[in-house]
Amino acid sequence: MNNYKPIIYQLFPRLFTNTCGHCVPNGTIKQNGSGKMNDITLPVLKKLKDLGATHVWYTGVIRHATKTKYKGIPDCNPYIVKGNAGSPYAITDYYDIDPDIAVTVKNRMREFEQLVKRTHEAGLKVIIDFVPNHVARQYHSIAKPQGVEDLGENDNKNHAFSPNNNFYYIPDEQFAPGIDLGQGDDFYYEKPAMATGNDCFHQYPSANDWYETVKLNYGVDYATWERHFSPIPSTWHKMLDIMKFWAGKGIDGFRCDMAHMVPAEFWNWAIPQVKTINYKLIFIAELYDVAIYREYIYYGHFDYLYDKVSLYDTLRAVTCGNANASAITSCWQAVEGISEHMLNLLENHDEQRIASPQFAGDPFKALPALVVSATISRAPFMIYQGQELGEPALDAEGFSGQDGRTTIFDYWSVPTLRRWYNGGKCDTSKLTEEERKLRKFHKTLLRLCNKEKAIAQGEFYDLMYANYNSMNCDKVYAFYRHLDDEHLLIIANFGDKEENINLYTPQHALDTMHLRPGTYKAHELLTASDMTLTIDANMPVTLTIPHRNAVIIKLLKNI
Repeated sequence: MNNYKPIIYQLFPRLFTNTCGHCVPNGTIKQNGSGKMNDITLPVLKKLKDLGATHVWYTGVIRHATKTKYKGIPDCNPYIVKGNAGSPYAITDYYDIDPDIAVTVKNRMREFEQLVKRTHEAGLKVIIDFVPNHVARQYHSIAKPQGVEDLGENDNKNHAFSPNNNFYYIPDEQFAPGIDLGQGDDFYYEKPAMATGNDCFHQYPSANDWYETVKLNYGVDYATWERHFSPIPSTWHKMLDIMKFWAGKGIDGFRCDMAHMVPAEFWNWAIPQVKTINYKLIFIAELYDVAIYREYIYYGHFDYLYDKVSLYDTLRAVTCGNANASAITSCWQAVEGISEHMLNLLENHDEQRIASPQFAGDPFKALPALVVSATISRAPFMIYQGQELGEPALDAEGFSGQDGRTTIFDYWSVPTLRRWYNGGKCDTSKLTEEERKLRKFHKTLLRLCNKEKAIAQGEFYDLMYANYNSMNCDKVYAFYRHLDDEHLLIIANFGDKEENINLYTPQHALDTMHLRPGTYKAHELLTASDMTLTIDANMPVTLTIPHRNAVIIKLLKNI
């Protein structure tokens, strides 16, 4: 694993540099505009590096279904596109770049290559999406290399399942979802119907299904659950070629969408082959089942997995008062031995914004969760564009409505990002005082994640079992991070009032961390304040932890 802690900044180019200040709901690209790759300049990227990022995940760069028409690019039927801009996870050409984010459409691949180069010049690594489970219903590659066979090109559509097919079919049945398919020349006709991306194996997906996508066939017959992996299915070879194509563009990693919906056998076969191009490539799996974490790490060869259903869900519940802080203990226990393979986060494009009314309603309420998520292990930590500014996602942009999320389906401009971007200046002059304060907190914390080796490379010791009778474990969570002679005491207070705590460090902790009892000079890293602490198995440390906040105390010298 790395000797540093990856800090991933998720960035959606269509939104990130869009400066339109008068967007209209359901607006077109002409009305609302779109951010461009060229606007993500070297100075912009250096600002992200300065924030503490080590990687940028560029979301939505591969060409996907859209209602916008471009010369030389096949049109998409508007009735099977979600929103005017379309979902970045309904891919129409795995070998192409989204024209919306290009200044010169015909040069869009060149603009992407230049973005990769600039990102590297800024000292950052590049991650892009790989969407392996499904594609847009009208998938057709115009950019594939010569001699490459398109997905579905030679499918036998008379078979619901065939190991040689790239898609699943409902023979003799017409696609009839629970949405309007238009009329006349705009009517969307599909017969035989293809299975929908979220494992909907009939012709009647609902409006809540992924009706704009079709499921890829990796050799699993879902009618019988038989697996046909020998000989290697056609889809395996085609998807491997796609990953090799992008690896050849100099990227540094893939975030693999809904990776658990693709058999682990494929990843076991494919990832080592892609890494022959660049052994340092990282693979991140979007995965929502703790029971298969280890399979996708040890057998599937993934470097990192989302820890959404354990740590994220628990931290959100604790932040919102729906769980006790002591519940966090079960999160690290669930991933003991593989914790450094987790990807920790509090926001991404799928989740509701912290500052939204649907989550915490105030970004500062989640500071304890932020500190815990970022420092609990050696695992990478990710933030989503605008999280550091407290973006509340109050707009009803179009397709999604006002749902507490920043839209991925619409042409839109994000207010906090627009003011921070400030025409390319990327400064704080147009931010509110609260936004400046929040960004400064993120910068301090994210930079500490790699400045402090005990966070980036050290071990973890949970203090909760020794303190159930000495502090309010419903609201306070405490642990050590340690490496050699470096020791950090981290305490988070999720409550709405300050907590006066008596914190015990048990003898087992002292022995495990090779920490000598005694009085220490100490430094609180988030506020840069000095203090003195006495660490002894028989004597608690008395501390006051501010409400909805955390402390990271570094023990400096035994005096």
